[in-house]
Amino acid sequence: MATAARIDLSGIYPPIVTPFNQDESIAWDKLESNISKWNQHPLTGFLVHGSNGEFCYLNTKERVDVIKKVKENAGPGKLVLAGSGCESTLETISMTQAMADAGADVAVVITPCYFKGKMTGPVLEAHYTAVADASPIPVVLYSVPANTTVDLPVETVVRLAKHPNIIGMKESGGDITKIGSMVHLTKGEDFQLLAGSASFLLPALAVGAVGGICALANVLPGPVCQLQKLCMENKLEEAKELQHRLISPNSAVTKLFGVPGLKESMAWFGYYGGPTRRPLVPLAAGESKALENCFTSSGFK
Repeated sequence: MATAARIDLSGIYPPIVTPFNQDESIAWDKLESNISKWNQHPLTGFLVHGSNGEFCYLNTKERVDVIKKVKENAGPGKLVLAGSGCESTLETISMTQAMADAGADVAVVITPCYFKGKMTGPVLEAHYTAVADASPIPVVLYSVPANTTVDLPVETVVRLAKHPNIIGMKESGGDITKIGSMVHLTKGEDFQLLAGSASFLLPALAVGAVGGICALANVLPGPVCQLQKLCMENKLEEAKELQHRLISPNSAVTKLFGVPGLKESMAWFGYYGGPTRRPLVPLAAGESKALENCFTSSGFK
């Protein structure tokens, strides 16, 4: 189990897409060029193999190779967070080890969800404890009920926060009361909350989150980083105005149009999104227009 110096998670991370060629093979050159462009912005690092990375569609070798490539290109001081959550505890432990061996700094572990009716607080606590015990790198909990329908209970998070190798949580549910409660109840622990979306980044920061893992940062890394900067500088009117402008495009690349929408919008800002892996399909023409309107109506593009 890791006993390394504390990792400060503060800042903004894009949960990066995995770029594919038209034949659905990984476009390694595009991954490099995307990272090179993202490195021009004050991002703290990258989350690799989040939901937007289509982690569930990659095989084990691809998952490991992507981490290696991102680590090689991430730039000095950039943290590489790796999604490593699988359905079984044993496979999650194995995948977390593989991510660590490939160079990841932190493992981000999504809640198992296939047998969701059995994923009670005590079951999830036992799962995460076993993973954290075995992990050579620090672990961040990851709750995204929109995808998994499993919501990590506050009391479970508070107990897990006491584990020396669990350093934080990505909370994508959007419940600001829950985020504030978790920050408050884990005050005595070295535990850091990250907002899982740009739509509620400002209120999450206001109640004690240290940053965000935001899909929109793939497309608009500058404005998302600027929002946190304005908040930290106590420029709250400017921060509020920017937060309002980010809501529509963020909703478009998350709940409205998902990964296909996120990838399509990246091309408008000089990044390569490319195709998704099947069974995900590209947007229909009407959806593409609606996606574009979400950006233009907010003053982007």
